[in-house]
Amino acid sequence: MPDTTDADGLTVGQVSARLGVTVRALHHWDEIGLAQPSLRTAAGYRLYTTGDLERLHRVVVHRELGLGLDRIRTVLDDTADVLGALRAQRTQVAERIDRLQRLGAGLDRMIEAHERGPLLTDEEQAAIFGPGWDPDGPARARLRYGDTTQWRQYAERSASRGPEEWQAVADAVAGLDRALGEAMDAGVLPGSPEANRLVERHREVFASYFPLTRQMQVCLGRMYEADAGFAAHYDGIRPGLAMWFRRIIDAGARAHGIDPDTATWDGGQEERR
Repeated sequence: MPDTTDADGLTVGQVSARLGVTVRALHHWDEIGLAQPSLRTAAGYRLYTTGDLERLHRVVVHRELGLGLDRIRTVLDDTADVLGALRAQRTQVAERIDRLQRLGAGLDRMIEAHERGPLLTDEEQAAIFGPGWDPDGPARARLRYGDTTQWRQYAERSASRGPEEWQAVADAVAGLDRALGEAMDAGVLPGSPEANRLVERHREVFASYFPLTRQMQVCLGRMYEADAGFAAHYDGIRPGLAMWFRRIIDAGARAHGIDPDTATWDGGQEERR
């Protein structure tokens, strides 16, 4: 179908649809002399020629690149090196596309992390977290905690981590587990400086997943003892370690004025404020 733009011109509505800009914007650009139609109908309606469209295309490109209308006018009216200006615009567009693609890739990772936690293959997870690691665990956790602030924080950290970063997290957790077992063997008492240092170390290590207040830590301590899976993990390191761990967490909380019997997860939000 032949292009009849020069012969007949395109209406404001047709140009709006073709360029993806509003009719109001086209009227405004006409009124300020930035991009005016070359033709008018007998009734006075605007008609845009091929040349008009070329200028409008450039206005749209520069606007997408963040230039103000006055700056766009200056650039378009500088006819000293039109080809050079077009090439510069093309370079700017390519750079913007690259930035947007990288942003899109980051958003894809964030979405995936929200859906399944660590962005690792099953083989990588087994190698890093050990043969007892359940790759479906994060998915189940998402079903339970996916609407919480802590899951969002966990996902944000997961999206930025590769195997090496997760290995460092796993090593820190394993090191803490060993230290807990050794302290229990040594008869370290809840509330002692040694025990309190381990409680603070736990908060620091756990911050790899999300920030942990002391009230939240008390809630975790209860879960470590009451939940069959967590209790089996700690008691597998040393018999009775789950209970001992909960006790040193409670004692550490009391040292900071927190009653473990009334500590709540939501109370942890208040503590942060």
